[in-house]
Amino acid sequence: MSPAPWRSPLASTLERNPHSTARYVQLATVGANNRPGNRTVVFRGFIVDSDQLKFVIDARSQKVAQIKQQPWAEACWYFPETREQFRLSGSLTLVQADYSDLALQQARQTTWQELSNATRIQYTWPNPGEARSDAAAFEQLAPDPVEPLPHFCLLLLEPVQVDHLELRGEPQNRWIYYRGSDQSWSTQAINP
Repeated sequence: MSPAPWRSPLASTLERNPHSTARYVQLATVGANNRPGNRTVVFRGFIVDSDQLKFVIDARSQKVAQIKQQPWAEACWYFPETREQFRLSGSLTLVQADYSDLALQQARQTTWQELSNATRIQYTWPNPGEARSDAAAFEQLAPDPVEPLPHFCLLLLEPVQVDHLELRGEPQNRWIYYRGSDQSWSTQAINP
């Protein structure tokens, strides 16, 4: 499979924004109460041979229920060095410990192995969103670096529309990328 046409501009933008903060993405979902929920997530790369963006989350968190209720989301990614914004709209796939697709289970395990020990340790902490536990509850040993904890989830965003805005220049530049029902992509330059 060849990458979507928005992947090349995104790769170029990531390369020109080398700071680690360029990996932080805002991800918005809609909860069961029909209210938006927005959070910062860390971009962990792409699933091999796909256009799916990888993020990680804890199955014990409230956002998992939001995702199961309404799997559509939009990520907004701003790059300060080049003054560019990418808005990626699409569906989310939550790969939990019991997910049936073996390739995605392998991706979940590989992603766990790629995490730092400091990040893996966060998955040993008490349940997110509950009343604050005492300090001793956060003093855990590092979990197995090979086998993910059961509540570790791989979260995938599969874009169906990408809005790319370059804020530099007069006038500014903007493109919309659409994925059609036949899975092919089209690109349109639009007014900023």
